[in-house]
Amino acid sequence: MAKHAYLAASASERWLRCPPSAKLCAQEEDRGSPYAQQGTDAHELAAYLAEKALGRNSRDPTENLTWYDAEMQEAAEGYAAFVMEQVAEAKKLCADPLVCIEQTLDFSKWVEHGFGTGDCVIVADDLLHIVDLKYGVGILVSASGEDGTGNSQLKCYALGALDTFGDLYDIHRIKLSIFQPRRENVDTFEMTKEDLLKWADEVLAPIAKLAYEGLGDFAAGDHCQFCKIKASCRARAEYSMELAKYEFAEAPTLDADEIAAILPQIDSLVSWAEDIKEFALQQALSGVRYPGFKLVEGRSNRKYTDEVAVAQVVSRAGYDPYEKKLLGITAMTKQLGKKKFDELLGGLIAKPQGKPVLAPNTDKRPEYNTAQSDFMED
Repeated sequence: MAKHAYLAASASERWLRCPPSAKLCAQEEDRGSPYAQQGTDAHELAAYLAEKALGRNSRDPTENLTWYDAEMQEAAEGYAAFVMEQVAEAKKLCADPLVCIEQTLDFSKWVEHGFGTGDCVIVADDLLHIVDLKYGVGILVSASGEDGTGNSQLKCYALGALDTFGDLYDIHRIKLSIFQPRRENVDTFEMTKEDLLKWADEVLAPIAKLAYEGLGDFAAGDHCQFCKIKASCRARAEYSMELAKYEFAEAPTLDADEIAAILPQIDSLVSWAEDIKEFALQQALSGVRYPGFKLVEGRSNRKYTDEVAVAQVVSRAGYDPYEKKLLGITAMTKQLGKKKFDELLGGLIAKPQGKPVLAPNTDKRPEYNTAQSDFMED
């Protein structure tokens, strides 16, 4: 097993908070997912468009991308435009900033066998800028990280870039940017080189040493989401069950403060419950028996055995077997091309107000205007 599998920068948020999880995850089989392939495709396209915008020769990967669509094209174009904006800013500091796309970065000075790939690294006098593309839509990624001191993955990349290019430029500031187009999230965090190196020496290196050796304390939280042992982890189970131990007041109904205390835990509790159910199902399919439970056949829906034959039979009987449906916006954009789509249909597209959801106050979206508040403002 490759040693570098232990401490990937992309998983640093998890192993920095739960060091022993790194070694256990490295022992588990790496199961790919459609979402991972979609992200890989998006990064390939984005890298090509960024290189093209920089005037460099690069092979167009589009025809070989499994998940390519109009949304991915638009996201990648937005990323390339953002990169060029940052390059323009760097040129204000020096005439010849170094711009690296998909750059391998080695931060093994602080993390055993630590390396990763920076989507975009811009190095200029005074400034080192790391830009990271996040194509996923499920989790809103912050450049400042959960603790407000900087996204740990990007800080690891910055350390690798600083170690490689630091002697070429007089760097004092570190900029970390997240470009997450499908969440309309462009987030930037800035720190000094001194603060980055202090974090590397006092936080990253000591915890990485524990993680590499499989030592330290287990700790559960939001960082469990991509952990390979999250379903069977005892620490996560104990953490999740804390909700059941909540000491409610004597009143027959919960007040606003009590509900507010429960809300932050619900998503992780539901996620944990679903993980347990899926893990138990897979174990049962492998022969494990759980007291009080048995495997049964689930509900299924009827389906045609031969759609062509069905269409022929129905047509001969004098009926139309097909339904006509207008293409969705994404499919229509792909068929017409973005420029033609905007030209023909730009005035016929509307984006209705999204369904209200409860979010913590740290969420950057503006507060939703309810009908009552609208009435009060009139």
